[in-house]
Amino acid sequence: MKATTNPLILTHDDYQTLNSYVKQRVITKGFDNTNTALLKAELQKAKLVNNDELPLDVVRLNSRVTVQEGVKDRLIELILVVPEKANIKERRVSVLAPLGTALLGFRQGEKIKWTVPSGKKTFTIVKVSN
Repeated sequence: MKATTNPLILTHDDYQTLNSYVKQRVITKGFDNTNTALLKAELQKAKLVNNDELPLDVVRLNSRVTVQEGVKDRLIELILVVPEKANIKERRVSVLAPLGTALLGFRQGEKIKWTVPSGKKTFTIVKVSN
């Protein structure tokens, strides 16, 4: 589903946190087993690194991310969070949301193709702040 061929990168800490959600089959409002299964598949492909080895431009939990949808000038700013901290009004997007799962572990400048509720979209990671 991803346009990039680079492996996604996660810290051991983020992997453990996210894997606990997958194991518990956390289902929150607006999410279902499909979202959990997609996250599980992404975790299985991840390259795990120590916190001090993670490049600063990789999307991880609590990253502030700016993405561009398709070729439009529309930019989306968000913070990637665990499900219970999600709040769309504060632009806090759950890692179990389709866009959250899509961005996890990828770097600034990468293009990602992912299916979201409105259909298959391409997103470019414009900026990552950790």
